[in-house]
Amino acid sequence: MNVLIITQYFYPENFKSNDLAFELKKKGHNVTVLTGLPNYPEGKIFEGYGVFKNRKQVVNGVRVVRSLLLPRGKGGGLRLFINYYSFAFFASVKAFFMGLNDKYDAIIVHEPSPITQYYPALLMNKLWKIPVYFWVMDLWPESLSIAGGVKNKWILNYYEGVIKRFYKNSEKILITSQGFRKSINQKGNFDDKIVYFPNWAEDTISEGNKNFPIPPLPEGFKVMFAGNIGEAQDLESIMKAALELKDKKEIKFILVGDGRKMPYVKEFIDEHRLQETVFTMGRFPVEAMSSFFDKADVMLVTLKDDPIFNLTVPAKLQAYMSASKPIIAMLNGEGADNVLDADCGFTVSAGDHKSLAKTILETSALSQETLNQLGQNSRKYYENNFRLSTCISNLENIIKK
Repeated sequence: MNVLIITQYFYPENFKSNDLAFELKKKGHNVTVLTGLPNYPEGKIFEGYGVFKNRKQVVNGVRVVRSLLLPRGKGGGLRLFINYYSFAFFASVKAFFMGLNDKYDAIIVHEPSPITQYYPALLMNKLWKIPVYFWVMDLWPESLSIAGGVKNKWILNYYEGVIKRFYKNSEKILITSQGFRKSINQKGNFDDKIVYFPNWAEDTISEGNKNFPIPPLPEGFKVMFAGNIGEAQDLESIMKAALELKDKKEIKFILVGDGRKMPYVKEFIDEHRLQETVFTMGRFPVEAMSSFFDKADVMLVTLKDDPIFNLTVPAKLQAYMSASKPIIAMLNGEGADNVLDADCGFTVSAGDHKSLAKTILETSALSQETLNQLGQNSRKYYENNFRLSTCISNLENIIKK
């Protein structure tokens, strides 16, 4: 097949769109990616890229076409709005000329957010009837209201109308969580279009180099949180749990990653003198995660108690499972159900920091044999449900049908 992937985020940015494109290419398809100039998450155009630099590339056999956009900067509301719509506009112009010059069998829109990434695909669908497969990883306008803090009814109603149009023009709507189905069907009768298409873990994590050089970690029972340190991840409750366990010096919280809440985390550590039990490692490349995970005793996944997050399965959950690690989950909904179904760890309600602290303390007292068994259960569940090659094979079948 000749496949076009449209996404605002692509290599060297670290998103699932990378695996999607490279794996489809490995399976023998011609793959083109229409994307923007890389600038996530720092908000500045990456070195080596620009208006006249690397606008067209071939990466691992995948043709990459980059449209102009205004970088996201520090992520303020107006700047993000311009970032989103500048990509949508310039990518649509690119899409028009690409549609004139090339014939595509399918378009896949990778949408972690924003939904405006769909506009170039909509243009090509209308002009050349190319079927669009909409991979929904973030629900709009719910995400705009809850995570973005937008309360204006006119704006929310406008984006509800936009997303309805996108759903209507999609051949299939691919969802990463079964919980998304209800929200999508509330916007129209789209059930026959919805297909469950879960996240996977990168092979660099599940089969990566455990000797990748990383900083030394403290001795003790290591509770590791890896990934985005943002609003959705409820760092307030994690820090409160760490404070509850302040006197349990053998328990070490290891935070690997960065994000908008990192200044809050560092201030909390200083204010409550948690330097002996909470450690912020900073951001590392995905290649380093296998080495970090190997040294953890248990992995921590959290989301705030919110209707939209209760429908979400965090992508880090699959990564933790692929690394054969026991998991403590402080979240509600399908993510917690996955941990229970896999019998790979323990769950507490979203926002319940006291139960989180209690569960961590109890888990630290388990034998290594028990922890190893929970880790094996994690890996088994991953093998059966979240392998990259299996997911992409399922996608091939969805498109071919």
